[in-house]
Amino acid sequence: MKHWIGAALAVVMALPLAAQEMGDDGLYKSPWMRDTFKDLREDLDEANAEGKRLVLFFEQRGCIYCKKMHEEVFSDAQVSEFIDENYFVVQLNLHGDIEVTDFDGEVLTEKDMARKWRVLFTPNIVFLPEEVPEGQSALDAAVAVMPGAFAKGTSLDMFTWVAEKRYEMADETGEDFQRYHARRIQERNNGSFD
Repeated sequence: MKHWIGAALAVVMALPLAAQEMGDDGLYKSPWMRDTFKDLREDLDEANAEGKRLVLFFEQRGCIYCKKMHEEVFSDAQVSEFIDENYFVVQLNLHGDIEVTDFDGEVLTEKDMARKWRVLFTPNIVFLPEEVPEGQSALDAAVAVMPGAFAKGTSLDMFTWVAEKRYEMADETGEDFQRYHARRIQERNNGSFD
């Protein structure tokens, strides 16, 4: 009986990992990712109409860090629900051939857009403002970029920092993302940095 209970527990614990869907392009898919025509002005308009922030996820097939983010961070209910409620997510393939229309009107394949925006690592998450000035590229307009894989706390803090527009307050409060994140760590640990 103990073995049966242990096996059942192992299956239940593995469910979030098994729930990660893999697309034909070899990239992990989350339910809150949008399938769009990848015209960023249209995506921004749609995000704004839904009261959400546009965010771009660059990933690539076989990326162990993308896998880590999807299996350990994005599968967490708190993180997933926050992203779903606050963000309009468009996934881009670092080596992909689908055409993307940048805010400045330039049309390039995903891989060429990655070169234009100097994306070197995956995952690479680009957070955009609600309005992008005419002629500006996504990289130039970005309010924050999260290059690489981070744990749940750092990721959730970054998504929260952008959603709450704390980047606009940083000059007056003196709390850039790193200071905000340090404060949030301390709050989660009841005042301790240890």
